[in-house]
Amino acid sequence: MPRPTKWRRVALIPEVNYFKPAGIPLRVLEEVCLSVEEAEAIRLKDLEGLEQEECAQRMRISRPTFHRVLESARSKVADALINGKAIRIEGGSFEMAMRRFRCANDGHEWNVPFEVMVARPPLACPQCNALNIQPLPLPGFAFGPRGWGRRGRGRHVPYR
Repeated sequence: MPRPTKWRRVALIPEVNYFKPAGIPLRVLEEVCLSVEEAEAIRLKDLEGLEQEECAQRMRISRPTFHRVLESARSKVADALINGKAIRIEGGSFEMAMRRFRCANDGHEWNVPFEVMVARPPLACPQCNALNIQPLPLPGFAFGPRGWGRRGRGRHVPYR
């Protein structure tokens, strides 16, 4: 039995999740699917210019794992650019650095850091102690029968 994938910490989900070559109809394009953690690896290393060790620490994974995620992402982007494929960013095994919750009783909203979510997700509103709390959906994500996911595809669960 393979070892379960370790959850990767992601600070940002791209607002734009689909790119395609100009002038080519969608129906004739092949797609490359980039996971959210692969997009985060590219953002940290190539956009922010961080060293791999710091990138790995921010994502809460080992440096060799970060290197594999980054190489996979760069390979997919290169394939899409050279071969004229569309890029879709969705899914993966990741957890947001912060989660936002809302109390259904009083409407109070608050953020919960990643470290707290991993140890123990909130059970009650910190303001009124009501048990009727809900995680707020991420932009572009919705809750479905299999948990959180982009338009019912991919794999993102807000907490364990």
